[in-house]
Amino acid sequence: MRHGATYGSACVLAAAALWGTTGTAAALAPGVGSLAVGAAAMGVGGLLQAAAAGRGMRTHRVGLAAQWRTLAVAAAAVAVYPLAFYTSMRLAGVAVGTVVSIGSAPVAAALVERVIDRRPLSRRWALGATAGVLGVLALALAHPDPGEPATGTSGTRPLLGIALGLLAGLTYALYSWGAARVMRRGLPSRPVMGAVFGAGGVLLLPVLLFTGAPILAAWSNFAAVAYLALVPMFVGYVLFGQGLAAVPASTATTLSLLEPVVAAVIAVLVLHERLPALGWLGMGVVLLSLVVLTAGPRRPARDTASRPTASRPRAVDVVS
Repeated sequence: MRHGATYGSACVLAAAALWGTTGTAAALAPGVGSLAVGAAAMGVGGLLQAAAAGRGMRTHRVGLAAQWRTLAVAAAAVAVYPLAFYTSMRLAGVAVGTVVSIGSAPVAAALVERVIDRRPLSRRWALGATAGVLGVLALALAHPDPGEPATGTSGTRPLLGIALGLLAGLTYALYSWGAARVMRRGLPSRPVMGAVFGAGGVLLLPVLLFTGAPILAAWSNFAAVAYLALVPMFVGYVLFGQGLAAVPASTATTLSLLEPVVAAVIAVLVLHERLPALGWLGMGVVLLSLVVLTAGPRRPARDTASRPTASRPRAVDVVS
């Protein structure tokens, strides 16, 4: 059992490290627009997930059809998420775009559960949410000076990037909530995630058709996008699923905080982004808020249906 927990933790950390490379990989294809990058990465990755879960989806097709409304909301969120996420990084910089998108997701998830499921919010959530908002404000005021024009510019574009990062966090929260809700109805995680991401991938195909021509214009563009679809968006999901099978969801989501740290370090080292001291402080406060939100008492082990199986962390401690 001890070995299993260690293996699960290693899988989650590996997945988070892979996710942390997405921003820099996208920046290495500056000739490809952010919409094309997002549509290709999540669209192809989602279709691969659906293909891998095809047998389970056929077995549980009746149960999936019964939950089509919730699945439709989650799939729509999956389609919007990468478009907002990659555009946020293109406008605000890889480090800030990643931290705002991921840092706001647990707060958004708690609000979604409060509004839709009527779950009460605890003092822990209030403390974490306040810290997260302050951290995001610090990042907004810092206005990082990216090393390449493709990752950010002056004027209002960084602020627009931060706003899109908040939209990415909200849509992540919605698809996490939708998938978890369907799982709580008794369906296994693999066919649920295959259905959600597969449908989201289909919704992204028109965007890819209209914007994806630059992907094929250069081998470097194609390689970067193929990496995003196959490694972070597909392999990362597989690793995260294996981790959730061996460690509690609260542990997995806390370990996933490695992602923005990896993204920021790579952005600084590879893309030569310069983040002022206030930005680093804001990043630290956002990460601290995530620790506060996720480091609560563990739920009983038998409550596996409520474990989040999406590829990003969500708030698991929203009740006292």
